Amino acid sequence: MAAVRHLRRAWRMAPLPDVSLRGMAGVVPKVTQVDNSSDFLGNVHHRKHPGVVHLRPVCLPPELIEATKLLMAGSSMRNVEEQAKALTNYLWSRKRPTEETELLKKARYFEQKLRGEVAPPEDLPSELDQGKQKELEREVLTAVRKTTYHWVALNYTEELSFLYMAARMDGMYAAVSRAFHEIEKRVPNFQPSTLLDFGSGTGTVSWAAHNIWGKTLTEYMNIDSSSAMLALAERLMKGASQDQDLRFSGVYFRQFLPVSPKVKFDLVVSAFSLNDLPSYSERVKTIQTLWRKTNSFLVLVENGTKEGHQMLMEARAVILKGTDKVVHDPREPHIFAPCPHHLPCPRLSSDRPLPCNFIQAYHPLPFRWKPQLKEERFSFLILCREAGEANEPWPRITQPVLCRSRHVHVHLCCPDGTLQHVCISPGNHGRDLYRCAKASNCGDRLPVLTLEGKPDLEEQTELGDKEQS
Repeated sequence: MAAVRHLRRAWRMAPLPDVSLRGMAGVVPKVTQVDNSSDFLGNVHHRKHPGVVHLRPVCLPPELIEATKLLMAGSSMRNVEEQAKALTNYLWSRKRPTEETELLKKARYFEQKLRGEVAPPEDLPSELDQGKQKELEREVLTAVRKTTYHWVALNYTEELSFLYMAARMDGMYAAVSRAFHEIEKRVPNFQPSTLLDFGSGTGTVSWAAHNIWGKTLTEYMNIDSSSAMLALAERLMKGASQDQDLRFSGVYFRQFLPVSPKVKFDLVVSAFSLNDLPSYSERVKTIQTLWRKTNSFLVLVENGTKEGHQMLMEARAVILKGTDKVVHDPREPHIFAPCPHHLPCPRLSSDRPLPCNFIQAYHPLPFRWKPQLKEERFSFLILCREAGEANEPWPRITQPVLCRSRHVHVHLCCPDGTLQHVCISPGNHGRDLYRCAKASNCGDRLPVLTLEGKPDLEEQTELGDKEQS
């Protein structure tokens, strides 16, 4: 035993090899933070500091799981496992519709390139003969087709709606629950009475909202253009009820948004629905309509891919610019989460754009092909009508915290619109901030006012590979 203790003592005193991330981030000499002597944590443990907003693995409501199992048992559809996986992969890799301006730009480029191959530039005639012109048009169209993503509108029939339930309902519930938890944690006195869910699908948003604010919510307005999807959502809401009553009252299913701009909802949500719109102009029009109907919070959730993040940034720009000709609500929009600023997203750099996404673990539906625990990678955006006390200018942690011996590496999106990579230690920044950073996860906020660090010019290779998908 004495030899073991001697070996441990020698190991602690021996210099460590220089394999740390010293080249990626330096020690921050000055950090303006809440003074440790002020006891800003009170009796709260560091693991539950004010910036913690991450959730433990999410579980679906037992009533929803039971209703899903009943529908699955009564279904005659074959190869549900293979079709559900194929649908999941397709939805994850789906891109935005190509705009007409981009198609014309590509067509002009290929036309000029192919014209140069038909005849050298110095000998190129002003016009080609009719035969060569038609051949050139066919080649241009072929080149454009090969280099353009072919977006197709999804027709959610009864069969496709059932597959969507089996493939995506549990992951959607986890992502929406995480977004709602951000509001619940930071604004505990928020008690919504009305909810609007655009692109409601299987009604997952209503279930997640009822799980948090069920005591105050009296109206759940589900809007979806697919009648088959609305019928499925209603069946899930009824479950095995003998009297065919809904699990909770106040739930309505509609195919169109309320027309009147005076009709507002305390909580407006659009989850994984923006990419079902056929063009950028339709997305802008829809976002403007949803913001007009927002009384308190607007929550947008999309896939954690480049496409999903960029659609959210489009919506962010539309709302912040206030492009509405008629202002129905004079209250200015404020970004509640995840951005700690109103500046352009620093991750949308022209050199290497990366999505701002987060991960939420959850227990999936109990089907034989699903594991006991899964993770949902998603991007989200929450906007509010008024800036409240919960909008402290705290930076957001954008990557997993790297814990090392007596210091931690943290990647932050800061209130000044920059990405910073900082190294926090108890000797330089105080015990409380060090412990708070060590207990934090990706997506949490760090309770610090200003932080001086090095620009985050490098990304972790493992995360970078995943985020670029």
